[in-house]
Amino acid sequence: MGKDKFHINIVVIGHVDSGKSTTTGHLIYKCGGIDKRTIEKFEKEAAEMGKGSFKYAWVLDKLKAERERGITIDIALWKFESGKYYVTIIDAPGHRDFIKNMITGTSQADCAVLIVAGGVGEFEAGISSNGQTREHALLAFTLGVKQLIVGINKMDNTEPPYSQSRYEEITKEVSQYIKKIGYNPAAVPFVPISGWHGDNMLEASSKMAWFKGWKVERKDGNASGTTLLEALDAILPPSRPTDKALRLPLQDVYKIGGIGTVPVGRVETGILKAGMIVTFAPANVTTEVKSVEMHHETLTEATPGDNVGFNVKNVSVKEIRRGNVAGDSKNDPPMQADNFTAQVIILNHPGTIAQGYAPVLDCHTAHIACKFSELKEKIDRRSGKKLEDNPKSLKSGDAAIITMVPGKPMCVESFAQYPPLGEWRKAHAHTRTHTHTHTHTHTHTHTHTHTTIYSILSNPKPERRQWLLSSINNDPRLIKGGLLKLEVPVMSRCSHNSFDGRSVWRCIHELYLNTRPCKVRECD
Repeated sequence: MGKDKFHINIVVIGHVDSGKSTTTGHLIYKCGGIDKRTIEKFEKEAAEMGKGSFKYAWVLDKLKAERERGITIDIALWKFESGKYYVTIIDAPGHRDFIKNMITGTSQADCAVLIVAGGVGEFEAGISSNGQTREHALLAFTLGVKQLIVGINKMDNTEPPYSQSRYEEITKEVSQYIKKIGYNPAAVPFVPISGWHGDNMLEASSKMAWFKGWKVERKDGNASGTTLLEALDAILPPSRPTDKALRLPLQDVYKIGGIGTVPVGRVETGILKAGMIVTFAPANVTTEVKSVEMHHETLTEATPGDNVGFNVKNVSVKEIRRGNVAGDSKNDPPMQADNFTAQVIILNHPGTIAQGYAPVLDCHTAHIACKFSELKEKIDRRSGKKLEDNPKSLKSGDAAIITMVPGKPMCVESFAQYPPLGEWRKAHAHTRTHTHTHTHTHTHTHTHTHTTIYSILSNPKPERRQWLLSSINNDPRLIKGGLLKLEVPVMSRCSHNSFDGRSVWRCIHELYLNTRPCKVRECD
């Protein structure tokens, strides 16, 4: 795949078992992202395990552990070319236990594809207060994904099959909800599909002759079409800030035998190319870039939106890690932030929030507890006008300006200069918090920060928190170097039996290396 087409990132979201992986796998297969022989192999494997309906999802469920559980745990990145774009699709998990992984994927997306199951009872389960349809859509908008496509899936499973009235019923209800959270329904394509049979995926379905196509109205240009692929081609290309200094948050760091240390991440601003001297913050490590690759192809340069791996000189995998940010050492390099000031809007939080509150925040790829060290003033959430100095506490509905102190060294930037590094999500406790800020920060740099915090529902019991597998490139070479670690809940202090972690680790090694398990690194 060349760089002649514009590169966009799509996240596929929706309630568990709505058909996200099957739809995505089918789309990638039909667009040439995977060959027929591989699909036939997946079909055979799925049938042998009694899960024949998962054959397209098998494209994405590469880990044996995921296959055995029948669900997508980590975020899988797959790519293909549409008529207009070079597309990377992020298939995000639908199970609530794995929503932290979904946040990582969604925050990197240019457009969200919300898959809604049209089957009897399935739509109602997903759109209910306990379902993930609403939560994922709200999360996508909050994380800054302003373009949305809705795929009404499993149309073959409606009563009667391919029911026009069911399509219209679901379109009406979803439209009402996405309008409440901020999307304009008139700018959102609603496409009735069958991810399993392929109806309206690449070609118009003869089984839904009643569907006259989707139309969207936007300030930047109207569009119309019939299929899901046409809806993807109708996405408005985002602006790519190549004129800014390089910022590349690390998603992971691998040690590859015969090659060396390879950090992996998405270029957010600027350009990365071989020969560049880069600095990693807050690690304060400077080194030369030897080569840059994307999807196993060498690039002369990587631009914003590219998910790349790059080989660096004389740097150990122990020196840099996920959450670090790479920048050009000669052009406004990233630096550690000691504290920052944020304007916070509390959407939904039980009880009150006082000074000392320390939620775990996700900023770019960093995942760090930050303390509310000072509640400076309460403000009007609409006008920004000051209402009260030094409030003692905050509650749902309040907006305030606060000072936050990271519990560990981290890199945070001005939203005005580097938006992806000034957006936050809160990922702890039973709360939803959304914030917009732009105020002073006291850091090793001179910045003004505009922050977004978003908190999701997660189980507070340590033994129930999700375990995460570090991102694994499809190329087994990335694992042979050895730094593939299994992350388990912090509170269990790496008692690796949590969620049968040892068997998962063993599966990975048997699947890729056919070796005995090596030592698992303790979580931080």
